[in-house]
Amino acid sequence: MATPGPPSPLPPQRRNSRVVVAVVLTVVVGLVLVAAGGLVTWRLVADDESGGSGPSARELPPPPAPTGELPATPAELARYYDQELDWRDCGRNECAELAVPLDYAEPDGETIEVAVLRVPARDRANRVGQLVVNPGGPGGSGIQLAQAGSLAVGTAVARRYDIVGFDPRGVAASTPLECGTTEETDAFLATDPDPDTPAEVRELDEIARAYGESCIERSGDLASHVSTVEVAKDMDVLRAALGEPELDYLGYSYGTTLGATYADLFPDHVGRMVLDGAVAQNISDEQRTLDQARGFQTALDAYIEDCLAQGDCVLGDSLAEAQQTIADLLDRLDAEPLPTGSDRELTEGLGVYGIFMPLYVKEYWPLLTDALTKALDGDGSALLDLSEQYAQRGDDGYRTNQTEALYAVNCLDATSSLPLEDVPSRFAEFEDASPVFGRLFAYGLAGCGSWPLFEPREKDDVRAERAAPIVVVGTTRDPATPYVWAQQLAQELESGVLVSRDGDGHTGFNQGNECVDQAVVGYLVDGTVPRDGLEC
Repeated sequence: MATPGPPSPLPPQRRNSRVVVAVVLTVVVGLVLVAAGGLVTWRLVADDESGGSGPSARELPPPPAPTGELPATPAELARYYDQELDWRDCGRNECAELAVPLDYAEPDGETIEVAVLRVPARDRANRVGQLVVNPGGPGGSGIQLAQAGSLAVGTAVARRYDIVGFDPRGVAASTPLECGTTEETDAFLATDPDPDTPAEVRELDEIARAYGESCIERSGDLASHVSTVEVAKDMDVLRAALGEPELDYLGYSYGTTLGATYADLFPDHVGRMVLDGAVAQNISDEQRTLDQARGFQTALDAYIEDCLAQGDCVLGDSLAEAQQTIADLLDRLDAEPLPTGSDRELTEGLGVYGIFMPLYVKEYWPLLTDALTKALDGDGSALLDLSEQYAQRGDDGYRTNQTEALYAVNCLDATSSLPLEDVPSRFAEFEDASPVFGRLFAYGLAGCGSWPLFEPREKDDVRAERAAPIVVVGTTRDPATPYVWAQQLAQELESGVLVSRDGDGHTGFNQGNECVDQAVVGYLVDGTVPRDGLEC
């Protein structure tokens, strides 16, 4: 998910900069939709430093020539694979629409559009190729990521690659998924994520079910066709339309699920691929939710330890005391939402979003301290502001359809969902993993049971046999995509190569770690495969 503006207020060290925030993969937690992919940040600088500056609209380079023989085209999909993108000037960049089938099982049926944007490489003489990028979500805009240019992919990569972003089917500028109104989405996100009574459990079920039904009513068949597998198939159509025999790809968080799925479906079409903020593929939905509970608790504890080290921490004098302070605050919000100075109160659900958001970026930790300080004094405005940044809500409504896409994709991809009445039997396990967030993550096990289009299914293992080396990047204290997932994904992929960043926040590349940056740039630009198990 991407935001056009910075969280407010900015951390002191960033007050003279603008910040782009992109949220990546998400796992459903009751109705708390947790971005398991993250808040990837880039500092916006002067145009002449940005990978998006490039040639002016009057100086766009000619379309790149094919770099090799294209793979055979599936006969039934020939009209999609053989299409030529009609590029047009789009500011300093190029824009086009890619036609894909709504349902790959019926290629002669209805078609939808996937919006594409290309930022030309700044060093045309030494151009490597075209790098397709995705920020995750589900629901993140690849177009906004590409527009960030070198701020998102680093100067060295932006100089040598055309950066190609696409909005996945159902998202943003592509044929969009439409569900609830602003008021309905507000209610959906504000719902109690940790119901205490049978009535609250029924309310949780009813609101989720109604929101899913609104997607069907307003979006029709599209609501059934926004799965990860379908987006991965769109990516291969895009590869062909770009004239590339192989897909060079950089995906963050949920974007790593897209990349791994693509590699498994089209292993012989994989070029230089980097998956950052990795998501393990061959584990159960239950294990993934439990791992994420641990990941957010690890990130919260790292934040608390930093707060304690600063001295006079508002949360208390020890890790245990601070954890209890936050847990007590969430209980208070459950019993009585806090005023915010607006017509929206801070509920427990919104309070959780407000706490999650700064955990993605260490530089945002002072924002969390400020917001918690105010909330403990009875003012919920700052936590509400952070939750709105998380959900991309502005004064006039939601700036993106990330909530619709997030829930719809997750529940089409899900393989299981625990009945709501069985969730309490899992509390002990989840509270052991996360003393603060355990119960609400436990309700994540039932997150898709109320979704009208959810169907339990078997999940095939992802191996990507025969694929070129795939670089997997993990960060040790990543809240949304726990480090163990990167370790697992690198093992799951036949050609996986693990690069580890010892640090806080979400994702590892272009986050100030020279070792990680050299490994990723060396692979993307020069084709040098990093040492498997590299620790940075």
